[in-house]
Formats: sequence, C-alpha cells, structure tokens
Amino acid sequence: QVQLVESGGALVQPGGSLRLSCAASGIIFRFYVMGWYRQAPGKQRELVAAITSGGITNYANSVKGRFTISRDNAKNTVYLHMNSLKPEDTAVYYCNAPTGLYSDYARFASWGQGTQVTVSS
Repeated sequence: QVQLVESGGALVQPGGSLRLSCAASGIIFRFYVMGWYRQAPGKQRELVAAITSGGITNYANSVKGRFTISRDNAKNTVYLHMNSLKPEDTAVYYCNAPTGLYSDYARFASWGQGTQVTVSS
C-alpha cells in the first residue's frame, strides 16, 4: 500500500523560497515518474512538475524557471525547490505518480495529507 508524506510548506513572503519534500513508501520508487500537484482554494488540483527516474523533468508553464523538481531514489524522496514565489502559488501541495511525464493523471488513488504553502506579505 502506497504512502506519501509531504512536508516543508510554510508562510513565506512574495519573492521567497521553499523546499518541499515527499517521502514515499510501499512502492518500488525508482520505477515511477513522480510529480508535484497543487490545489488552491476553489480550484481543481493541477500538476506543476514531474520527473522520471532518470531525472528528465517537465513543468507547468506557470512555474517554469522558478520551480525545480528533483528526486533521490535511494531515499524514496522527491523534492520541489520553489523560488521567486508569488501569491498565486498559494495552495496545498501534494505528491503522486503521474501516469507519464506529460500526463496530469495521478497513478495512485491514495493521496497524502499535503503541505500548505502560503505566499503573502
């Protein structure tokens, strides 16, 4: 049974930076494309970044050049480094495994609790 545990969210000022972490268990982590999703109040959950086991990445246009996704297959962990944060980045951030590098669909029905990122002055 897959378990995904996100951490690292916080209240940060516009222009600030954060690093989110997601620890996965119950799966052979290196087999999966992993991704970060976010859901803002009143909006649908969207994929913001994905990474293959070998490190090929894909980003939503809204975060390209500001966010960097990375992974450590030895630690079963995926990271999201967020720079130049904007108020519109405010959301709960989740990790899951997209069905492909360019797919929005999440492979696992079970989601973690997410981690709240709030960008505000």
